Amino acid sequence: MRKLIIFLIVLAVLLVAVDRVAVAGVQRDLANRIAAASDLSGTPTVTIEGIPFLTQAISGHYPEVRFNLGTLTYGGVPVRNLQGAAYDVTAPLTDVLQNRADIRAGRVTVRGTLTRETIDKYAPKGVKITGNGQHLVASGEVTVGVQKVRFTAEMRVELADGGIKLRAEKIQGVPDALAQLVGYTIPFKGKLPFDVKITGVRSVADGLQFSAEATDVPLRG
Repeated sequence: MRKLIIFLIVLAVLLVAVDRVAVAGVQRDLANRIAAASDLSGTPTVTIEGIPFLTQAISGHYPEVRFNLGTLTYGGVPVRNLQGAAYDVTAPLTDVLQNRADIRAGRVTVRGTLTRETIDKYAPKGVKITGNGQHLVASGEVTVGVQKVRFTAEMRVELADGGIKLRAEKIQGVPDALAQLVGYTIPFKGKLPFDVKITGVRSVADGLQFSAEATDVPLRG
């Protein structure tokens, strides 16, 4: 009985070791594929969620694969902390081992942050953008006739064709009709990884965080 217990313990340890070695190999392969899809010069951090890994590897199905791409620039706009997840990844073990191309994700989500420096960079001259993590506030001065008039306004953030638009609301100091002089668009036209489409944007402490999504995404080698 004692020998059986020792054998089972040793077997369990070996299986855990094999599991960890195998997950490292597949994570490395997926990291290379994600790097290729994102046009990265380096290798992103990739984590396959869920245990035991060998069960997923044998089935060729990974419910969730998380990745972190770091800071990248798209359309001239830097994106900080670009990360996401691939769901329902179909990756037969033989395809991974032989570096075949037919590996796909049922859905990929991505999120990243446009910094406060970027938000300020595209603001109209004389307009300063601040915020508390929930709302953005514009302040500064605009020209009315021959005079410069100071104002403050809450900024509404929304998706626009070709970028992320900031539109002045609840403007104080100048007539509502002049709110358009304060609003502007961050020209976020760059092609994001996996051809994801932006689905939402919100104000956060570091700037503006966007979310994007794509379905039926190939992860090519």
